[in-house]
Amino acid sequence: MDVFLFFITQKAFMELNELYQKALGFQFLTAEEGIFLFENAPLTELMYVADELRKIQVPHGKVTWQIDRNVNTTNVCIANCKFCNFYRIPGHAEAYITDIETYKVKIEETIKFGGDQLLLQGGHHPELGLSFYVNLFKELKSLYPNIKLHTLGPPEIAHITKLEKSTHREVLMALQEAGMDSLPGAGAEILTDRVRRLISKGKCGAQEWLDIMHEAHKLNITTSATMMFGHVETLQERFEHLIKIREVQSRKPENAKGFLAFIPWTFQDVDTLLAKIRGVHNLTTAEEYIRMIALSRIMLPNVKNIQASWLTVGKQVAQICLNAGANDFGSIMIEENVVSAAGAPHRFTSTTIQQSIMEAGFEPQLRNQQYEWRAIPEAIVEQVIAY
Repeated sequence: MDVFLFFITQKAFMELNELYQKALGFQFLTAEEGIFLFENAPLTELMYVADELRKIQVPHGKVTWQIDRNVNTTNVCIANCKFCNFYRIPGHAEAYITDIETYKVKIEETIKFGGDQLLLQGGHHPELGLSFYVNLFKELKSLYPNIKLHTLGPPEIAHITKLEKSTHREVLMALQEAGMDSLPGAGAEILTDRVRRLISKGKCGAQEWLDIMHEAHKLNITTSATMMFGHVETLQERFEHLIKIREVQSRKPENAKGFLAFIPWTFQDVDTLLAKIRGVHNLTTAEEYIRMIALSRIMLPNVKNIQASWLTVGKQVAQICLNAGANDFGSIMIEENVVSAAGAPHRFTSTTIQQSIMEAGFEPQLRNQQYEWRAIPEAIVEQVIAY
């Protein structure tokens, strides 16, 4: 029996080393190989391999961060996602569409805090078509030409396309012309239709999400990609998700940047329908999140930036992720309403996010959405928000 166990251990050791070498050579690992690493690799070894890849892909060694604000165009939505506490159905007493005066206040506050961008998203409003967003983007750009608009997401593009009976390309081109600077990776959740039918049936399917991103890349619109995990998905589906992201990035035009970053984050379950009706809770451990960060770096050798989601896992876990392949801490998010509504309690200011990066042993570097470095504005007014 001892000889048999020794043989199995030695075989696993050899397989792990082969996969480490394959990863360090920037080769594409299969889903099965990724799962084998997730289940068998010692955490320290997995972190080491991911960190070595990070050093090659991001050789300056700094950890980037951003100042922006998440502003919601509307909370009216007919997608009925079972993990979202933010949306309201049409006609609800708390339903709203953000007016231009509110945008002005929020943008001017953002500028005062040193921000250069709005992350502009909302719900699937049944009456807000392409002209609404085109007019909104044009007006915001006319008022604040230096503010970047990181706007909507593939599900919203799909929704607008259906309302207009148009094409993804036509919608993206109109929004780009109106002032959309980049497209967030929102609404990816898990890119398999089994999962999407269970948690976000009203959103576009996995293939449509991927098709919209590919179309955006063809138009040279930079994008990001996300993954929300820790709910009803299987481990196999997580790794299928990573491979689908990798495949879309491989198909981008040579001159396009494509996916600038990948951001995995954990399902937040407080008061959600998934928790109340299906009994689904986020049982993701800190180690599991760190493993997924490391494997995101390993499985996505063609995506340069990996972001640790401090909003959902907190400061300490996010700090560890900086030694596990992550090179970006995301935004201080002057305002965020969607994930917070499901229980994400963590907050940073421009001072505390830099302190946290330095505590982890790295030099913080302010960036914009294109991952270009910014000097810290001289007149930043510190937010009074505890983290």
